[in-house]
Amino acid sequence: MRHRSIRVVVIAILLSLLAPPAWAGFEEGLAAYDRGDYATALREIRPLAEQGDAEAQFNLGFMYFHGHGVQQDYGEAVRWYRMAAAQGDADAQNTLGFMYYKGQGVPEDDAKAAKWYRKAATQGNAEAQYNLGVMYDNGLGVPQDHAKAAKWYRKAAEQGDADAQNTLGFMYGQGRGVPQDYVQAHMWYNLAASRLPPGTDRVGAVKNRDILSARMTPAQIAEAKRLAREWKPKHNR
Repeated sequence: MRHRSIRVVVIAILLSLLAPPAWAGFEEGLAAYDRGDYATALREIRPLAEQGDAEAQFNLGFMYFHGHGVQQDYGEAVRWYRMAAAQGDADAQNTLGFMYYKGQGVPEDDAKAAKWYRKAATQGNAEAQYNLGVMYDNGLGVPQDHAKAAKWYRKAAEQGDADAQNTLGFMYGQGRGVPQDYVQAHMWYNLAASRLPPGTDRVGAVKNRDILSARMTPAQIAEAKRLAREWKPKHNR
């Protein structure tokens, strides 16, 4: 059993946030997708993907991944994601890493998953940075290295990734891959708690933050709160 799960963006709204290419058909395809008209979306997007547009290729892979307008086919999804990832599309690279990690459409292969995560992570993709951190943290496809895990968690956390912030809080609290630092741990837990959706992870961040508070001086707590209050996300992309 894996120690942690890898995340990937698989929400439909992602399609509407992508910057359209020059072809008006792409915008029409996205608009059709948003209103649930998958047949029209497929008709507009597929020709552009076949012409080599990376964003259209990514979105066509997305449709095959979810079975929207086409029969669900992970193998076909991988084919289109891979085309977009040969062109340097970071979202496609990250998703391709996820599919190798899960063995969806390709044989499960942690080394290839880590390879694709790294390509996206070095472009500043926060999802991939977090995912690569998980790989290093658990020695999946790469030698286990908590310091490198913390490095990638930090890069994602600094962009506002709540899961990375939560994990970085744990790393600082335990002194895992970084010097133990309750002030930093408290700050990252606090930021994560303010950004995570309601659920187990948010409850855990609050609980861990409060456990740390009992071990800290009032001055340390005040400093941690100040750092969290003044923190601003970095945009690496």
